Amino acid sequence: MAMIRPFGRGAWWDCGLVLCLCTLFVSSGEGLPFKFASVYGDHMVLQQAPHRAVVWGQGDPGSNVTVRITPGDSEFKTVNSDAGVWNVTLDPMKAGGPYTVKAIQYFKGPTPLAVVIELDDLMFGDVWVCSGQSNMQFTVMMGFNSTEEILAANNYPNIRLFTAGLVGSDTPLSNLDRVEQPWSVASAASVGGGMWNYFSALCWFYGRDLYDTLQYPIGLVASSFEGTPIEYWSSPDVLKKCNVNDTLPKKDKPSTDHPKHIPIVSGDNQNSVLWNAMIHPILNMTIKGAIWYQGESNADHPDSYLCLFPAMIDSWRSSWYLGTGGQTDPTFPFGFMQISGNVPGSTNLGYPEIRWHQTADYGYVPNPKMEKVFMAVAMDLWRPDSPWLTVHPQDKQDMGTRLSLAARAVAYGDKNIKFQGPFPSSLELGSSTVVVLYGPEAGHIEVRSTGGFEVCCSSVKNTCDEATAAWVEAPMVHTIHPNATNSVTVSTDNCHKIVTAVRYAWRETPCGFKMCPVYGMGSMQVPLPAPPFIMYMRVPQG
Repeated sequence: MAMIRPFGRGAWWDCGLVLCLCTLFVSSGEGLPFKFASVYGDHMVLQQAPHRAVVWGQGDPGSNVTVRITPGDSEFKTVNSDAGVWNVTLDPMKAGGPYTVKAIQYFKGPTPLAVVIELDDLMFGDVWVCSGQSNMQFTVMMGFNSTEEILAANNYPNIRLFTAGLVGSDTPLSNLDRVEQPWSVASAASVGGGMWNYFSALCWFYGRDLYDTLQYPIGLVASSFEGTPIEYWSSPDVLKKCNVNDTLPKKDKPSTDHPKHIPIVSGDNQNSVLWNAMIHPILNMTIKGAIWYQGESNADHPDSYLCLFPAMIDSWRSSWYLGTGGQTDPTFPFGFMQISGNVPGSTNLGYPEIRWHQTADYGYVPNPKMEKVFMAVAMDLWRPDSPWLTVHPQDKQDMGTRLSLAARAVAYGDKNIKFQGPFPSSLELGSSTVVVLYGPEAGHIEVRSTGGFEVCCSSVKNTCDEATAAWVEAPMVHTIHPNATNSVTVSTDNCHKIVTAVRYAWRETPCGFKMCPVYGMGSMQVPLPAPPFIMYMRVPQG
């Protein structure tokens, strides 16, 4: 919040030789307080150049507002709209700080006066929004080595944190209705704010790793809500594009994924309620990009995710571009975690289908349908002993490291960063084997276990449907020197028909902790698991 500070003599010059009041807000005759929007506050980070940060708030309709930045002599003038909203677009600012932003509203009358509100200790840097369901809401206190990690946060005063409150709305809100954590300097207190409250572990470790590389201020805005499907985070236009009904089928309504479930809004129609209440109110703040961890609550109805996820990304991008008057990149970088595992031994295929649809069925990103999108694999970070249910991996550190590597390559354009695990380039069918060939970019692969592969065994060439085919295990063979190859060979002895496809890690929980079959080595000596895939073989007709 802005500081309450009485003005001395210097205030007369600041306010243009009129009587000044400096306070958090002052109610005008119209009953509208003069204030900054709720997503702004002391200690925040505003988006650095080449983008231009937008600052906005509410005030007396028709009154003049001036915004000044100090140190410096930048000044911006605007007028409160009839709806009592003012906004200014600042000049591009290099990373750094601290700065103070003062907003001055001038009142006309027999005794002219001005009301001054200010934001102190502001930094310019990169602003990232972190959203999704409970694995994004999952806090640092709940993860591995929480005591040490929380204390280490004291070393990062140039990372600033904000957490939106948990609330939904039937209609789009212009301002956040609740703030769980106002803008705060990273510290043991602001990072270790309790279970499910603040601060998001994945968001923190992602931002911390970026800061370690970039060495300039990072602002992290956490806006997540446990147990929520993607439909809640999508605008009505996205739902219409993807032919999604107003309500989810009863059997597909998301289940509670931790005991602290909070109802969002009353009634059956909860689609778009978090778009309305937790995304729409921050669309006027210029950002660098967003990261996302969600999908578990869509695993019971995965088909629609193929349309919804890319459409939601496009919608967020265009909405932020419009909301900031063109200052946010209309194709801003968007990162996500592929969902981890849950129930060991489960044959439910909802999870692998969500992982596949998260990539628009390419298996990797960026791709032609998802440009400037990056991801990290998490299916090997599941552990059966998580005290927060198996759906919530505690190892958010490795997630943050993997995702920040991908961001450095995709969002920041570092072409020297290796951020993707091995992905197959082709298949070679032999008499009793299939060789899975990985592209040269995979480098030397590491084999940690020999399972995970299946072949589609079909009675009809070039098809793999339930009526004529079945998936059978294809154990890995010829792995005597696994660290000196970029291919693996799997047996097709279990198939006595035609092999028409190969898939990998196609299970809800495909492997144990850091023990998936195939890994490659990423930058900074970070082992990267191969993502799940399905690849079809074209057998000549005849």
